[in-house]
Amino acid sequence: MTAAPQTRDQPPGQDAVRFVDERLGASPALRKALRYVFPEHWSFLLGEIALYCFVVLLGSGIFLACFFSPDVTTRLTYHGPYGPLAGAEVTKAYDSTMALSFTVPGGLLMRQVHHWAALVFLVAIVMHLLRVFFTGAFRRPRRLTWTIGVTLMTLSVLEGFAGYSLPDDLLSGMGLAIANGVALSLPIVGGDVGAALWGGQYPGSGVIESRLYLAHILLLPLALAALIAVHLALIVRTHHTQPPGPGRREDNVVGAPAWPTYAVRSLGLLFATAAVLVLLGGLIQINPVWEWGPYETALSTNGAQPDWYLGWLIGSLRLMPPVEPSVFGVTPVPNPFWGGVLFPGVVFGLLYLYPWIESRLTGDRREHHLIDRPRDHPWRSAFGAALFSWVSLIFIAGSADRLFLALGWSYEAQVHVFRVLVFVVPVLAFLATRRACDDLRRSGAHPLRGDRTTTAAAKSGAGGRRT
Repeated sequence: MTAAPQTRDQPPGQDAVRFVDERLGASPALRKALRYVFPEHWSFLLGEIALYCFVVLLGSGIFLACFFSPDVTTRLTYHGPYGPLAGAEVTKAYDSTMALSFTVPGGLLMRQVHHWAALVFLVAIVMHLLRVFFTGAFRRPRRLTWTIGVTLMTLSVLEGFAGYSLPDDLLSGMGLAIANGVALSLPIVGGDVGAALWGGQYPGSGVIESRLYLAHILLLPLALAALIAVHLALIVRTHHTQPPGPGRREDNVVGAPAWPTYAVRSLGLLFATAAVLVLLGGLIQINPVWEWGPYETALSTNGAQPDWYLGWLIGSLRLMPPVEPSVFGVTPVPNPFWGGVLFPGVVFGLLYLYPWIESRLTGDRREHHLIDRPRDHPWRSAFGAALFSWVSLIFIAGSADRLFLALGWSYEAQVHVFRVLVFVVPVLAFLATRRACDDLRRSGAHPLRGDRTTTAAAKSGAGGRRT
């Protein structure tokens, strides 16, 4: 019995469907999955880059876990190849990090690839969320998808902080000291929370490292993997959004089928992302813990900077004036609460609630499958620009010590200037963005493309949406 020859007009991937169907009887479901259509637009690749960074993080993290010890209670004398530390007393956690950097074959490469992947992972998530926000892709029926996306970003920041704190070098130890101060600032329960997490008064009994290690290598990765799976399932369930254009309607998706076209492209993006991260890890130094030295509670260093995704929190702590209300001689809300708890709470709270806030304000409860151009919703775009500029300025303020060292600008003067700018710049960003959106809607111009043509609607003054 011979197989029937494939005809010229046979759908792509038919052989793959037949191969699996003959063994599993899964043809209908598999055929539907292989025919799933992906819109073709570069901005949709941001989410995929985040996914592939996560894959690299898992692979490099498994390698690092084979050699790293989170033990900060056992102290030993350093006898490794790094001369300046010879004879110094270090913890086992720091010693294992140094071994990964100087002794374990490929250890430094894996450390740096892992670190770069974490940074790019969060960049891709933030860019992806910005794309979804400014195009209105969070509206019904994708509110839950948006909520899970914001949760993924939140957990990714926690995951990054947990990993950043493990080497027990001077920089990570200072980060844990700041985190302890923020935990203690929680009203009423702060002291109990800090003592429970750190195992007593700071620096604690050393249990915080083991707990962060467990969260970093097991609990948070499992939570992220589960949420990513649910996130992707919801996207498939509701289908991708797509920009308006010829042949595109609310009830269809125009683009490339999953197999073979999009699968091959996606596989290429996976290899390209991994290759770039390996090149970054091999060519650009990051987090040289041997330069910071082991953490000691009595030591600190000037010009210290955390990873970028924590910079905005450092900036908020630095900019907050010394406000500590006192009630009958008791301080119910210590100063670190405002910048370390309230500020991120406001930012993430706005992100979580925005789809419902916009729906309530506009009265729009319809389902949307075509995304908007940012210019088509000036108020949303203006609010997003104001919020982003607010957070960005506070992020820049977190580098005030670096600006002082590099440019000689007075640290105190920078703080005062930034305290003014964080109120002025978001207002200016809101007004400028709203004005720009209104002008672009009326003119139909595309400055980034160099396209100054206008639509017929724009010429007639209608300012309608282009398709």
